[in-house]
Amino acid sequence: MADISTPVWRDPLAAIKSPVFWVIALPLVVALLDAPQFTAVITKAASSLAHTAPIIVFAVTLLAYLKAAGAEAMIARAFEGRQTQAIFTAALFGGLAPFCSCEVIPFIAGLLALGAPLPAVMAFWLSSPLIDPPTLLITAEALGWPFAVGKAVSAVALGLAGGFVLRGIMAMGAFSDPLRPRKATGCCGCGPSPFEAKPNWQPWTEAPRRETFRREWIENALFLTKWLALAYVLEALLITYVPADMIARVVGGDGVMPVVIAALVGMPAYLNGYVAPPLLAGLVEQGMSSGAALSFMIAGSVSCIPAMAAVWSLVKTPVFAAYITLGISGAIVSGLIFGLMV
Repeated sequence: MADISTPVWRDPLAAIKSPVFWVIALPLVVALLDAPQFTAVITKAASSLAHTAPIIVFAVTLLAYLKAAGAEAMIARAFEGRQTQAIFTAALFGGLAPFCSCEVIPFIAGLLALGAPLPAVMAFWLSSPLIDPPTLLITAEALGWPFAVGKAVSAVALGLAGGFVLRGIMAMGAFSDPLRPRKATGCCGCGPSPFEAKPNWQPWTEAPRRETFRREWIENALFLTKWLALAYVLEALLITYVPADMIARVVGGDGVMPVVIAALVGMPAYLNGYVAPPLLAGLVEQGMSSGAALSFMIAGSVSCIPAMAAVWSLVKTPVFAAYITLGISGAIVSGLIFGLMV
C-alpha cells in the first residue's frame, strides 16, 4: 500500500504519482480545452464506478478475510511435496495469493530459504501477478465472465508451463546457481512471516485478526477505489477522443500480429490489474480483438514493477530473463488461443 506518512501537498512528485491527482486533473483539462465534453466524460466515469461499487465491496471483504485468516500459511504448503506436485499446486494457488506487492518478496524469499524448488516458485511467480480474487471480479465486471475465466485459466496454464520448462532447463544443467546472495529482511511493516502461524478460518474469534481485517478492508477499499476511478476516467477519455478505426487497424482483427503487438505494448504501458480491465473494455469497444486484449493484460501483469522487482531481487539475471521470456511468450500464446475460442 502507499505510504501516507507524508502529505502529498508537501511532496509535489508524490502528488503527481497519485491516481487521485489524475482523477481530478484529467477532467479539469477536458473542462479547459473541450468544455462540451466535460459532462459526458464525468458522467461516463462516475456511472461506471458506481456500477462497480458492489464488486469493490465484495472484493475488499474477501481479500481482508483471507489476510485476517492467514491464508498465506495455506499457500505456503503448496510448495511442499514432490516437485511435480509442487508445480501444480503453486500454479493453482498463485491466483489466490492475497498479498500486497511488498509482501511478495519476503514470502518468496522465505520459500527459497526453506528449500522450495525453483520451478515451483517460478510457477507461482508467473501465475500470481495475473489474477487474484479482486482482479477476477473487476475483470468480469469490465470484460465479462468469459474473459475473466480465460484470464484465470491462462494464469494457471502459464504457471504450469513456466514451472515445467524451467524444470527441464535445470535438468540439463542450467541455472545451477540461480539465487542472488541475500540478507534476512522483514516485510516493510506488513506483519509476521506467513510460515510462523497457522490459518484460522474464523478470524473474528481473535482480536488481532479482527484488527487485521479492519485495517486490510480500509486500505484495500481506498486502494481499489482510487485506481478504479482513474481507470474509468481513462476509459471515458479513450472512448471520447481515440478514433475507433485507429484501434481496429493496430490491434483489431484476426491473426498473429495484433496479439504480438498487444503483448509488446502491454509491457511498458500496463498500469495495474485494477486499471487494465476497464481500460481494455474501452479498447475492445473501439475495435481491439479479444485475443489482443488478453495478450496485453498478461504481458503487462508479468512485467509490472512489483512482479519484476520480486524476481530481480532474488534470482540472477539468467533466471530473470527466463521469467520475462516465459511471460511474454505465454501472453502471446494465450491471446492466440483465446482469440480462436471466442
